[in-house]
Amino acid sequence: VQLQASGGGLVQAGGSLRLSCHASGITFRDYPIGWYRQAPGKQRELVADISNGGSTNYAESVKGRFAISRDNVRRTAYLQMNSLKPEDSAVYYCKVTRDRDYWGRGTQVTVSS
Repeated sequence: VQLQASGGGLVQAGGSLRLSCHASGITFRDYPIGWYRQAPGKQRELVADISNGGSTNYAESVKGRFAISRDNVRRTAYLQMNSLKPEDSAVYYCKVTRDRDYWGRGTQVTVSS
């Protein structure tokens, strides 16, 4: 199983980014996908996840600003991030759980004030 996250970058506060997580080696449509983030000196935290049926769940800090989605044909999950804040700066990871947790390499998001 391989997960490839992309789409991070440097953006000003109030801006938007869309992260992508492409999966291979797994029957993508059968598993929930999660986006997590880790800022320097902090624990990794759940940002959002989406079930194989499309149900979504968000951290309180991103509700109303972020949207998670998935395209099972493209085997890709997305995280649309709007109204970004400096506190959203972190490395963002995607995760899928099958026999164990599989993590992507992470993509850096930096929001300047």
